[in-house]
Amino acid sequence: MRAASSFPPLVLVLALCTCGAPPPRSSTGPGASAEVVTSWNARILEIGESVDGFLTLKGVRTAAMAHLAMNDALAAIQPRYEPYTWRGRAENADPVEAASEAAYAVALAQYPDFAAELTDERARWTATVGAGPPDDVGTAAARAVLARREGDDWNVDAAYQWHPMGPGVYAEFNEHSGTPEGFVFGAGWAIAVPFALDDPGQFRSPPPPAIDDPEYARAFNEVKAVGAAQSEMRTEDQAHLAMWWKEFVEKSHNRLARELTKKEELDLWDAARLFALLNASIFDGYVASFDAKFHYNHWRPYTAIRWASNDGNPATEEDPTWTNLHDHTYAFPSYPSAHGTVCAAAMTVMEDAFGQAYPFDMTIREVDSRGPLSEKVTMDPAVRSFRSFYDAAMECSFSRVYLGIHFRYDSDAGTELGLNVGRQVLERLLPLSRGG
Repeated sequence: MRAASSFPPLVLVLALCTCGAPPPRSSTGPGASAEVVTSWNARILEIGESVDGFLTLKGVRTAAMAHLAMNDALAAIQPRYEPYTWRGRAENADPVEAASEAAYAVALAQYPDFAAELTDERARWTATVGAGPPDDVGTAAARAVLARREGDDWNVDAAYQWHPMGPGVYAEFNEHSGTPEGFVFGAGWAIAVPFALDDPGQFRSPPPPAIDDPEYARAFNEVKAVGAAQSEMRTEDQAHLAMWWKEFVEKSHNRLARELTKKEELDLWDAARLFALLNASIFDGYVASFDAKFHYNHWRPYTAIRWASNDGNPATEEDPTWTNLHDHTYAFPSYPSAHGTVCAAAMTVMEDAFGQAYPFDMTIREVDSRGPLSEKVTMDPAVRSFRSFYDAAMECSFSRVYLGIHFRYDSDAGTELGLNVGRQVLERLLPLSRGG
């Protein structure tokens, strides 16, 4: 993966702020580092997970908006990176206070029921700021970002049109998904407004292979063998990585970014940008993958293997008792892999921040044993090691084949889509400032 280094600024739409210019105030303690960014990131995602288990786009959308607002507030103090939407000037404002106020205002607007927790987080950072009148730069940046994202359809309840059963067509399997009869997850995600993409289908994956194509038969027989609950073809390490990668990307990759931000001692400006781009890429990755999923409406391995006698391909064989490694299939179409898409998009952003040949360890301690919100299973070992972010993205994507919920071509297409999404985020959002 290769990320571009500088790009033309966004067209910015909101008016210039007229902020006061009190004497500069000094920050002490954690304010000297990027800790205000990582702390707010952890707090927002903790709240997001507690509300809906990341089964909506709300948590990652809130994190993206909060960090974009942080970036815009910091750009008003020292314009290192172009703002997302708000061009203000507040050279004498305290950067820690500005960043914290930006995150607080965004988070409070999205999670008003958590005002007490958010106020506690805000107070932690207010305490690091020296005496003086408060600045409104963070609040102004937050309001501008919230205004720009208003009406972005992140939570539209879109209807799904069921299609007659046929080879390759997504079919209901509520006995395996654990969802109510007639339920399909995520149709509305396909029409949400992305942060950086021109539209959800900008990089739509090409069609999956036809059911009578030899490529389909190869992918069918592969997942049937290595993704089965009791597979003799899957290695112990493949079984481990299949389960290990189940954690949602908004949780695992933000945790990794927090750890690497601390390790590499990123400063406030670089950290705010990293987390803004990271969460925008995850959001856009979900939107782009679900656009393609509901466009192609491709069936899952669970259906394909149990119904293979009807698929017209002589190279496939039905197994009406087949189930996969974690005995669960997600209730939405298969192609392309959403997990592969968002992993690749997020890792592209991480590579831009930390470099191509960057070895790192990544920790995931527990995952759902079956579907979302099921009992947890402890991962042993909890740590996996990678030579690069690209290697991690590839392992993440192909973990879904070993889990038994995707064909190889699902993962291939998801990886490619995610790379395109990540590059687009890097090109469109928060380039180096030309203003200085």
